[in-house]
Amino acid sequence: MGISFATTKKRHPTHSTKSRSVKTGGRTVGKAPRTSTARTRSNYQAAPTPERYKEIQQALASKGYFKGAVTGEWGTDSVEALRRFQGEQNLDPDGKLGSLSLIALGLGPKRITAQARPEQQTVAPNQANQPPQSKQ
Repeated sequence: MGISFATTKKRHPTHSTKSRSVKTGGRTVGKAPRTSTARTRSNYQAAPTPERYKEIQQALASKGYFKGAVTGEWGTDSVEALRRFQGEQNLDPDGKLGSLSLIALGLGPKRITAQARPEQQTVAPNQANQPPQSKQ
């Protein structure tokens, strides 16, 4: 009967999860589920604003798919127009506002970005780091 030593894998020091083998009756069956204290990322996405719905409805109307009034209220007529558009664009006609559908409509996904900084005044190279001259 020989002695065997289990080897362990080195893990990155920031990982808080552990994986261990499950033994039943002296033999290893598989790995136990990982447990984590870290937050998991949810698949939640905020609904578009009424203004964004108006943009989408207007894009569908300009392409001939949406026949109703552009109100910004997303209803069954909007979903059906989107499904027809998706089908003709060889996209999955699920009626959901995904990024591929928005790009095909020419709208692309909207992201909130930082406001642009005001332009800085440029100084001529010979005036850089020079104290202001007084006029006499």
